[in-house]
Amino acid sequence: MNSRALYRLFSRPHWRYHSIMASGILALPLMLIFAATVGDMPVSYLHACKAILNGLGMTRYDLPQIEEGIVWQYRMSRALMAACSGGGLALCGLVLQSILRNPLAEPYLLGISAGASLGAVCVMLLGIGGSTLGVSSGAFIGACGAFTLIMLITHGMSDSPPRILLAGIAGTQLFNALTAYVVSTSANAEQSRSVMFWLLGSLSGVRWPDALLALWVTLAGLVVILIFSRALDTFTFGDEVSTSLGIPVTGVRIVLLLTCALVTAVMVSTIGAVGFVGLVIPHITRFITGPGHAHTIPMTFLIGSHFMILADIVSRTLITHQVLPIGVVTALVGAPAFVVMLYRSREKRG
Repeated sequence: MNSRALYRLFSRPHWRYHSIMASGILALPLMLIFAATVGDMPVSYLHACKAILNGLGMTRYDLPQIEEGIVWQYRMSRALMAACSGGGLALCGLVLQSILRNPLAEPYLLGISAGASLGAVCVMLLGIGGSTLGVSSGAFIGACGAFTLIMLITHGMSDSPPRILLAGIAGTQLFNALTAYVVSTSANAEQSRSVMFWLLGSLSGVRWPDALLALWVTLAGLVVILIFSRALDTFTFGDEVSTSLGIPVTGVRIVLLLTCALVTAVMVSTIGAVGFVGLVIPHITRFITGPGHAHTIPMTFLIGSHFMILADIVSRTLITHQVLPIGVVTALVGAPAFVVMLYRSREKRG
C-alpha cells in the first residue's frame, strides 16, 4: 500500500465532521461562560460576560467586587483548566492507542499518570529538589521515569502491545502504592486528606498561572501531534509499513511519547490523576470521524474539552454545598460508556 492509497483511505471526510467541528468550536466559549455562572453563588449570564470582559481588559463595567472576583479569578480559570486538561488527556489517549495499537492504552493505565502523581507528591511532601524543582517539574520527571521503566521491563517498543499494557497496569499499581506510602509516612492528617482528594482529581486550587501554563502546553502538544498525524495513520498498519513510507518510527515515537508525558505531567501536577478521559474520548471520536488522524485529533481535543467542563460543573452541583473530586465524575460517566462501546464492538464482530 503506497502513501497515496493511505492518504485516500484516511482523508475521506465524514459528512458530519465539519458541522460538528464548527458547532463545537462555537459552543466552547459558551460552555466556559456557562461554567462561570454555576456555583453556590449563582451569577447571571450578563454579569458573567461583563466580568469576563473586565478581566480581559476590554471593558470597565461596574460590578460588585466579590461577584467579579468569583467569576474571573475562580470560575473562569477553573473552566479553562478543565477544557485544557480534558482536551490534553484525550489527545494523549489517542496517541498512545495509535502508537501501541491497543484500544485500552491511555496515560492512566500505562502508568504515566501514576508516575506523575508520585513525582508531584515527592516534591510536595518530601521536598525533593528543594526550591529548584517545582511540582510540575517533579510530575514530568515522574511521568517520564514511569514510562521509561515500563519500556525497559517490556524490552522497548518492539515488544507486543498487550505486554506493554500489562506492564503499565502493574506499574500503575506500584506507583500508586509508593504514593500512598509517601503520603502515609510523610504527611499529617490534614495534608493526607488534601493530597488524597487532589489525587482523585480536583480543580479547586486552580488559578490563572496554572490555567495559562496548561493552555500553552496543551496547544503546543496539539500542534506537535497534528504534525505527526500522517505518521500516526501509518502506525495502524505496523512498523514495516511505516518504515517503507519513510517514517522514522523510533524518532516519531520518542517525540510523541515525550509530548504525552509533558502534557500528562502538567495536568496531573495541577488537578491530580483523572482516569477514563484518555480512554473513552478517542473511541467516541472515531465513531464520528473514522480512523484518519487529521480529523480525529482536533475532534478529540474538542470533545475532551467539552466533556471535562461538563464534568467539573457536575462535580460542583451534584451535591449541594459540596465539591466532588472530578475523577469520581469522569469514572461514573466513563466506565458505563466504555462498557457500551465494548458491547457495540462485540455486536459488530458478531
